[in-house]
Amino acid sequence: MEKVSLIKCENYDYKFLKKSIIDSFKNLGGIDKYINKGDKVLLKLNLIIKKGPEEAATTHPLFTKALAEVLIDYGAEVIIGDSPGGPFNKGMLKSIYKGCGFEEIIKDTNIKLNFNTNSMEVKNDKGEILKSLTVTEMLKDVDKVISVSKLKTHGMTMFTGAVKNMFGIIPGILKAEYHYKMPEIKDFSNALVDICLTGKPILSFMDGIVGMEGEGPTSGNPRKIGAVLASSSPYHLDVIATKIIGLDPKEVPTIARCIERNICKEDLNDIELLGNIEDFYIKDFRIPEIRNLNLIGDNLPKFLRNTINKMLQPKPVFDNEMCVGCGDCAKNCPPKVIDMVDKKPIVDLDKCIRCFCCQELCPKEAVSIYRPLLMKILARF
Repeated sequence: MEKVSLIKCENYDYKFLKKSIIDSFKNLGGIDKYINKGDKVLLKLNLIIKKGPEEAATTHPLFTKALAEVLIDYGAEVIIGDSPGGPFNKGMLKSIYKGCGFEEIIKDTNIKLNFNTNSMEVKNDKGEILKSLTVTEMLKDVDKVISVSKLKTHGMTMFTGAVKNMFGIIPGILKAEYHYKMPEIKDFSNALVDICLTGKPILSFMDGIVGMEGEGPTSGNPRKIGAVLASSSPYHLDVIATKIIGLDPKEVPTIARCIERNICKEDLNDIELLGNIEDFYIKDFRIPEIRNLNLIGDNLPKFLRNTINKMLQPKPVFDNEMCVGCGDCAKNCPPKVIDMVDKKPIVDLDKCIRCFCCQELCPKEAVSIYRPLLMKILARF
């Protein structure tokens, strides 16, 4: 049985935040069960894009500070870091840390920011798709890793939580290569599980105080949930998080892969929940319909399958009035099918793989996802 702690925390008041973190550790058996005094601990955050904490796209800086100070009080050294989308260099990291509110919260603390942008090759014997990976070298600088994710929906994978958060150990623009090589959601979600197994987080905490619904992971709307979640298993933590927001865990691609690989039990009864989940249920949480390149299965002839799938495909739509011509969408497009013409993006939809990195990384939320009505109807069945 895997323990998942579920603590009520209504807001980011620092006093209550810190108590919620301490109570989470108590539920899981105590800090000393996971961390030794003197350990260097990486808090692997979700800093996908330069956005302030009020937008609920990134791990909240006060949530991070509370967790870090609990660990420091115990006797650990704490480094916080991530490899966001786009170039992975010191200038970009500095901009992300400042824009997401982390330069401010580390003042007068012993918390360190990661600026190691080197990469290294690692083996993953447990990998199903990825037997070896290129990961950020910040993993080598620490003794333990704690995943600190944000509870959000996601336009491609439906949900992004503790497991997908570990995608951020893949350096910068190399993430685009994974999207390009694995456009099918089943392959990509299997790769996400492989990456999480490689990262080996000793614990996973989830900032579910204010999450994101709708067109996550960056363009959705903040939604109050009031939950602090924690577990030694990122896989089982995601199960509880999805249940809170009204998702069937088995419909979430990463959880489905975990069930297929016997990481989670099919009946999902391998969880000891420490907290009353009924206090957290949200029935009207907005979930995006999942994107899949093959929406109708393999029963029809290939030429019909391709034609119908093309008609049903969602697509990115660019708002030229909101667009500032920064070109981030083109620079981070895995198949390189976006061109900037007169400082406005033009996409070749015939070659678009529907990873929606353009929407995910647009700093001005100028990209939305259009889903045909028939697709919306089919997604409900």
